[in-house]
Amino acid sequence: MKTYFDCIPCFVRQSLDSVRMVTSDEEIHEHLLREVLQALGKMDLRQSPPVMAQQIHRIIRALTGRSDPYHDMKDQSNRLAMNLYPELKKRVERSADPLETAVRLAIAGNVIDMGINSHLTDEQVHEAIAHALEAPFDADLEVFRRSISDAENILYLADNAGEIVFDKLLIEQLPLEKITVAVKGSPILNDATMDDAESTGLCELVKVIDNGSDAPGTILDDCNKTFRQHFDQADVIISKGQGNYETLSDVKKNIFFILKAKCFVIAKNLGCEVGSLILQKSGLPASAVQVK
Repeated sequence: MKTYFDCIPCFVRQSLDSVRMVTSDEEIHEHLLREVLQALGKMDLRQSPPVMAQQIHRIIRALTGRSDPYHDMKDQSNRLAMNLYPELKKRVERSADPLETAVRLAIAGNVIDMGINSHLTDEQVHEAIAHALEAPFDADLEVFRRSISDAENILYLADNAGEIVFDKLLIEQLPLEKITVAVKGSPILNDATMDDAESTGLCELVKVIDNGSDAPGTILDDCNKTFRQHFDQADVIISKGQGNYETLSDVKKNIFFILKAKCFVIAKNLGCEVGSLILQKSGLPASAVQVK
């Protein structure tokens, strides 16, 4: 997916949100803003938004000396999700279709996205769960179910900290021996890294690798050899979140995109309404829930 003009204000807003979490020094804020604006003036709009976001957050880390500005927020998200996990697991196990319920909850977890909303509240997470469980769902789960059953190797691309606990609910409904989960290689926004996978027990459930990249998506040319081998060999790829959709929507692989369309640029690209719950197979029209 290319970068749209409407992505530009979001880059600026996200930059200021990030640096303000680290320091109240307005001189640093100004310095960052000027560097970001210069970088935006030179960016190739044919590239996906995470390419620019990667550059911006490298600037932020260099200016502030903080390797992980979102560290505390990620810990908080993981704790919140782990507290919710036991009851959500019961909801999955008791449901008429555990796979569908787990997919719904995995989508609900995608609301934990500090790149879109850096002031997410616990109440908003609870609202996202309630909506995901109750909304009509038109996705062709049978295609997803058959693809999972037929696959020998499945690569699950994680998105954010906290959200990976919701992913865990879905992964538990899949053939665990087939699954490899990939997290980011180093901190970027509130994306999940190996530390998050370990602290939430995901590493005890399935094999987890990192992709070697600090991009808020999956830029294949920026990923390490181990990840590329898993990506190339996977029969099915489950891709969580907007960043992974933005970077992989044009890749010719058997990919299932699972996300919530949280901005109108993504919604327009997917052909749905903002707030829609998405389970979309690559190359096919979106199966979405329309949220008014």
